[in-house]
Amino acid sequence: MDLQERRQLDAARAREQVAKVKARARPWRAIFALVVAVIAAAVSIQARIVANLPEPARNDRLLGSLGRSGNLALAYGAAVVFFLLASVGTIGLGNKAREVLLPKLGYAHSEVVRFAIVVAGLLATVIITLQLFDIAVTQLVVGGAVTGVIVGIAAQQSLANVFSGIILLSARPFRVGDRIGIRSGALSGLLEGTVTEISLTYVLLETASGPLHVPNSQVLAAAVGPAGALPPPPAPGTPPAGAASSPDGQEAPPEDKKAAPAGQEATAAAEADSSAPAQPQAADPQVAQRDAGRQPS
Repeated sequence: MDLQERRQLDAARAREQVAKVKARARPWRAIFALVVAVIAAAVSIQARIVANLPEPARNDRLLGSLGRSGNLALAYGAAVVFFLLASVGTIGLGNKAREVLLPKLGYAHSEVVRFAIVVAGLLATVIITLQLFDIAVTQLVVGGAVTGVIVGIAAQQSLANVFSGIILLSARPFRVGDRIGIRSGALSGLLEGTVTEISLTYVLLETASGPLHVPNSQVLAAAVGPAGALPPPPAPGTPPAGAASSPDGQEAPPEDKKAAPAGQEATAAAEADSSAPAQPQAADPQVAQRDAGRQPS
């Protein structure tokens, strides 16, 4: 090993050590950011309180020398610092939670935990920041509710996929690596493949024709089972089970169970009378005696 190769090896080891130190220090940076954000929020609240005090009482406070305008500027600046640091700390904690849970729960479940932490943290950060800016949150909540309804209607399909993905990750009807079959009318038949990924929006199947992304909402509404367990869909033109068919393969017409019209009933009764054998008529007694007298003795 020459000197240049040794230097390259030492540089690679140094970079590896630096990466390990950064990975260990990452959660502490997020925690430090959150601590500084809390301090900034406290400074913002104190500056606003001092700014709202009358002139004699303001001079007795620690920040009274800044005056009303100076305290308001400090309050707004500290609120901005709180928002930035709290957002950075929340995202950092979410990423660290995903890294810790990834070997135990897998990518899909760890991503759900990260998503929940980030959403909850950012929502709390926004609400506290609005309070620091002395903005009425009630009106914004009402406006946000209306906006949320509009956005929910506009992004109905996307939100359905996200919530369906959360249900699939919680119920776990299948796991990554399972070979499954999915049958649904919306998917136009039967899909079979190996599950390679379960995300918040799609299920990735490795089929014979290549990778296929199936929306989570369609998977949740479909019949799912092991590959080969689901019967294939019937071929086009195949009569349903139990349907009667004629000898030439055509479906027999249904029996007419309605009553026949009155004219047809009369015709049928006349045909029945004509086909019946004639009944012998009773003979007249006088004609019978005359015929008997004419007979030769």
